[in-house]
Amino acid sequence: MESLCATIMSNPSGALFAIRDIVFEAPLTSFLTLVGLSVVLSLFFQFLGFLCSSFFRGGKNLKALGEWAVVTGATDGIGKAIAKRLAKKGLKVVLISRTMEKLEAVAKEIKDKYNTETKCIAANFGSDEKDMYARIASEMSGLDVGVLVNNVGVSYDHAEYLAEVPQELIERMIRVNCDATTYMTRIVLPGMVNKKKGAIVSIGSAAGQVPADPLYTVYAASKAYVDAFSRSLNAEYGPLGITAQCQIPLYVVSKLAKIRKPSFFVPTPDNYAVAAVNSIGYESSVVPYWTHKIQMWAIAVLPASIFEKIKRNMGISIRKRALKKKELKKD
Repeated sequence: MESLCATIMSNPSGALFAIRDIVFEAPLTSFLTLVGLSVVLSLFFQFLGFLCSSFFRGGKNLKALGEWAVVTGATDGIGKAIAKRLAKKGLKVVLISRTMEKLEAVAKEIKDKYNTETKCIAANFGSDEKDMYARIASEMSGLDVGVLVNNVGVSYDHAEYLAEVPQELIERMIRVNCDATTYMTRIVLPGMVNKKKGAIVSIGSAAGQVPADPLYTVYAASKAYVDAFSRSLNAEYGPLGITAQCQIPLYVVSKLAKIRKPSFFVPTPDNYAVAAVNSIGYESSVVPYWTHKIQMWAIAVLPASIFEKIKRNMGISIRKRALKKKELKKD
């Protein structure tokens, strides 16, 4: 203190810097060290969480929730693969899709491979059939449903500006992606509430999670609904023993994605289904497949404005190719 006083007397301007160093530099260094340590610890625990959820966390005993699982959109892609995986786990499966012939083919495949009972219900969720949900509820009456997988979904035929998207397609996307998820959930909830257990899984999309998905606006919005619906439902019914979850895939080999060959970031439906079924009953919003988690992390650290520009340019390019293909078909 005496040396500081001497400095002030002999060199007032230098004293200001000395005081600044004493008051600010040590605390600032400590603060920056603390921030850096917090960031490192946060990344470390995120990485541990990634490893645990992707490779070490076992699936829950879904048979304990009920005898039956219900899967919509069960004749193709993710839905079919999840139905088969649930059957392998020992659950009986209600298969719901548009075409009875395709449903019966999947049912036979499950019966032959897993010797598991199935029930087929033909329903076109994109239609305006007045009593469809009442009919589905009637056909499922008396079943001990432990798991519901709201998988059925509809997207654009190709990237398109909203003003050019046919009204019929918009209505169908809302019916299939939003209404079906809501009403199918409402059908199974009373039984789950009565026994105080159950799992409701709704298949969302990265389109509903990213900053924006231009030229797929309605699809992205419908999938954002699925995520918000699932998170709120989980908070609403979680205390009653019922979990609700939105599973968020990126690209998977499927007709919906228009991708035929798997790659590092694009799993087959069967490989994806393993991760999807193992994730049931955990987080209310989850990215099941490990390489998809990596992609979502990369998207999260990218500035939103850059991501939006990239996605818009991709959408415009896809639209141009699709329109050109249509013109060639006309000729």
